[in-house]
Amino acid sequence: MALQDVLREIEKEAKTRFLPIIGPEKGEVLVKIIKKYKPERILEVGTCVGYSAILMSRDLPKTGNIVTIEIDPEVARTAQENIIKARAHKKIEIVIGDAIDAIPTLEGPFDLLFLDAAKDKYLNYLKQAESKLSPDAVVVADNAGVFAWEMRNYLRYVRKSGRYKSTTYDLGFDALEVSKKLFT
Repeated sequence: MALQDVLREIEKEAKTRFLPIIGPEKGEVLVKIIKKYKPERILEVGTCVGYSAILMSRDLPKTGNIVTIEIDPEVARTAQENIIKARAHKKIEIVIGDAIDAIPTLEGPFDLLFLDAAKDKYLNYLKQAESKLSPDAVVVADNAGVFAWEMRNYLRYVRKSGRYKSTTYDLGFDALEVSKKLFT
């Protein structure tokens, strides 16, 4: 099955039952970020059914890869099936476990960090991953509109710490926070 077909299939399924995927509108912004910054290695926190990992894998260079962390083994199994169907399994590795525990075990550097898991833990995920980010890394956080209150500590940190140049991509129904790393 073609990658695009798998993405459309997941989008259709997300409409009939609750699947917290990034979706096509925010996904389009994510793709633009991938094309602009050209990351080689991506760390994703919150695999869900693999939608965003599959989407990001499409524009990675041949040598690029994604490490994605999913806490729920059953959901990770579905993600693995979708990733295989999309023929993206050579670029995507799923790590099953709590990201707070898993991130320290991973080998960096990562050029892009995509956060799409427990919103109130975004700052914890970022702090765990900071030492593993490449000098010009980009951090993308989903749901910066709908869950801004739950993410307030994270948003304050990326906007005010002086460690990132942060931009909000507001799509009306939700937003992505894109933060370019300024420190080395």
